Amino acid sequence: MKSDLERLIADTLASLPADLIPQPVDRSWISVERTRDAQHGDFASNIALRLAKAAGRKPRELAEAIVAALLPHAAVLRAEVAGAGFINFFIAADAQSEALRQALTQGATYGESRSGAGQRVILEFVSANPTGPLHVGHGRQAAWGATLANLLRATGHAVHREYYINDAGRQVDILTASVWVRYLQQCGEAIAFPDNGYRGDYVQDIGARLKGAHGASLQRPASEVLAGLPPDAPAGGDREKYVDALIERMRALLGAGYDTVLELSLADMLTDIRADLAEFGVEFEQWYSERSLSGSGAIERALAQLEAQGNLYRKDGATWFRASAFGDDEDRVLTRANGQHTYFAPDLAYHYDKRQRGFEKLIDVWGADHHGYIPRMRGGITALGEPGDSLEVCLIQFVSLFRGAEKIPMGKRDGQFVTLRQLRGEVGNDACRLFYLMRSHDQHLDFDLELAKSRNNENPVYYIQYAHARVCSVMKQLQSRALPYDDATGLAQLPRLDLPAEQAVLTAISRYPEVVEQAARNRTPHALVHYLRDLANAFHSWYNAAPFIVEDTALRNARLTLALGVQQVVRNGLTLLGVSAPETM
Repeated sequence: MKSDLERLIADTLASLPADLIPQPVDRSWISVERTRDAQHGDFASNIALRLAKAAGRKPRELAEAIVAALLPHAAVLRAEVAGAGFINFFIAADAQSEALRQALTQGATYGESRSGAGQRVILEFVSANPTGPLHVGHGRQAAWGATLANLLRATGHAVHREYYINDAGRQVDILTASVWVRYLQQCGEAIAFPDNGYRGDYVQDIGARLKGAHGASLQRPASEVLAGLPPDAPAGGDREKYVDALIERMRALLGAGYDTVLELSLADMLTDIRADLAEFGVEFEQWYSERSLSGSGAIERALAQLEAQGNLYRKDGATWFRASAFGDDEDRVLTRANGQHTYFAPDLAYHYDKRQRGFEKLIDVWGADHHGYIPRMRGGITALGEPGDSLEVCLIQFVSLFRGAEKIPMGKRDGQFVTLRQLRGEVGNDACRLFYLMRSHDQHLDFDLELAKSRNNENPVYYIQYAHARVCSVMKQLQSRALPYDDATGLAQLPRLDLPAEQAVLTAISRYPEVVEQAARNRTPHALVHYLRDLANAFHSWYNAAPFIVEDTALRNARLTLALGVQQVVRNGLTLLGVSAPETM
């Protein structure tokens, strides 16, 4: 309906004389929103206020002219001018009922649209370093990214979901060294664990698997490992220098064996991450390895393109990118004097590769601590000759986990964190998915474990799912009483639904396509959660106010038809959120 009214306004403006509307109106200027107060109609538009200056008229005068010229529309009962120049639209009751008919006839596709017009989008999300299990913060990114992908597909976008595997660089080396030290300890070597190593139990487990697969072939005496290494923290040493020295010693002592430890560690962690996400209902079309960028020549191609654009220079043996010319606060090294690339080089090559694969929109889902990296990456894309605004970054704020009043500490390096798998095991996938999405991604999230596990109306998961289950229960009661239901009669008798509670439910059902489209366009999955809670509230209020199974056959069919419409919309919305729609609670 919202889109229909925007088209109606556009067609009406096009029909107005040039002395009233001197130039064609950009369609993007026309917006229609639902009113907060039904006394002001169902929808309102501020188009007259936006056009008044260009038209040289007072907003209210222009609004009156638009309303007077408004083309006929079956759904519009009447239009009125309000306030300084708003146009309020009152929708006919039949139009509200039409949305219910569409929900029932279109079924699982109700709410879908072609507003995305097949735009090719690559959505990269989670992309956690494979140095430990996914924790609750990664879970929020997973739930948010997967839901956004569903919303974009529901609005016609061609979406490719991708996980960027950060399998190169220092963090992977630290994991490799951490696993080797645990392996050496299990081989009986008296060697202290590095202060800057990864301390989780999972490192012990990988060390045990390494020992089981390779026996003592990778064992080296602790005296050889530690000889000449700088002191570690907290014994007066530098933890960063120590772990770097340990990594170099490991390379020297193991040779090709270093890669053996690295590959086993990465494979183990990626297997765990893949399984965790699959169990969470999060899938990807591609898992893209950072290390593959070097093997495929992608980094060299990106550097060559920057060179061709005149955006590289050499200084002190290193290759620099003129980042300051593209909004960064300083130029950046891409290749060090020793020939090694900085972390920015593969990241830039990866995004250039996305564009080369034909994706129009690159949506990255990052943690909030990466906000300073956005202008640098966007500037790099521009320097490569690609549109900088093709990159869109959605920052996901942090998650705090509470058990009662106690905040649970989290820190991957020291092993004090709750994994996504542990959280799912305690509260279930449905609660995880919906609780992660209850707040906007740019707001901090406090995850209440006790609320997530509760089975009452305070828990939004339970409250929404209960609306679906309640309809199932009603239909079972109907069957047990051997009473018939006829959908054709129900649709024909929809004018019988004149209670305020029934009208509120009809209005809520009609809003669903708008919510889906807006949630996709604005990147606001939480809006769908709030909508479903509102719909459930309208349904439960109606359920408590009026019996569905009544003696009046026509009224019974009409009410059951409306109830089934609610059930369909709740199921559609929960599916987009990755949450189940149970038939019993």
